[in-house]
Amino acid sequence: MLKFNETDLMILARTIYGEARGELKLANGGLQSLEAVAWVVKNRTRHKRFGESIVAVCLQPWQFSCWNVNDPNRFELLHTTLENKILQTCFLSAANVLFDKVTDCTNGADHYHSIRIKPPNWGKDLVPTAQIANHIFYKLG
Repeated sequence: MLKFNETDLMILARTIYGEARGELKLANGGLQSLEAVAWVVKNRTRHKRFGESIVAVCLQPWQFSCWNVNDPNRFELLHTTLENKILQTCFLSAANVLFDKVTDCTNGADHYHSIRIKPPNWGKDLVPTAQIANHIFYKLG
């Protein structure tokens, strides 16, 4: 069983906020799009190369673009408070995934990318496990 603490929960909520908050309002996204990012993070904790904790997975360099120093989302990601309704929703989505209150809508995915970009080299020969709103999900294992 995955062990986590309040810091893990908050970093995961902020990762969801940075990566998928725009998906919340989409008809084909909604809460499932937020939960999908959380599932990718949780699924990565099963692989030592990504880190063994939620924080380690989320903050590993160049894995989640919202944490990159040059990402335009980073300032808002770091300064948004829990008074923000969308961050509250991200926090609840993170908790639902970490406490196994929702099923894995990504079918075990540990990677994803936006439909707005050319598929990265790591995903070009893989069959997606899911598409939720503007993200395509993959299981690299």
